[in-house]
Amino acid sequence: MKARYVHTNLIAKDWRALADFYVRVFGCVLVPPERDYRNAALDRLTGIANAHQFGAHLRLPGYENLGVDGPTLEIFGFDEVLDANTKAIQREGFGHIAFAVDDVQSAREELLAHGGHTIGEVVTMTNTAGARVTVCYATDPEGNAVELQKWD
Repeated sequence: MKARYVHTNLIAKDWRALADFYVRVFGCVLVPPERDYRNAALDRLTGIANAHQFGAHLRLPGYENLGVDGPTLEIFGFDEVLDANTKAIQREGFGHIAFAVDDVQSAREELLAHGGHTIGEVVTMTNTAGARVTVCYATDPEGNAVELQKWD
């Protein structure tokens, strides 16, 4: 099998507000058109009767030169969003999304200024190969984990 990475999906309580956060803080770019699906094929795909899925894709920063082939963050909502502890296709969240930044502390401060929250502290660690990374975890406004990193 030959494969190519396409997108990561994030189910949001308020997809527009969350997409705006990723645009403002990380420089993601909206990839038209907005999506709005409500049909029998979506019901079969998701296993949800009368499903309604809507949202948009955001081009991830650093991949602008790939045009339509670049990876995206797909932020979608459903009419009914289940909490993160429920195992289902419309469960909100994921492990975390990571962004390489020039200055971890400054990026963390900007994330916090736009409604994000902290998880732990900014630390510098060394991997088994001797490479150093300054890193922290935080959350977006909906509580999804975001990693900020800078390798030396």
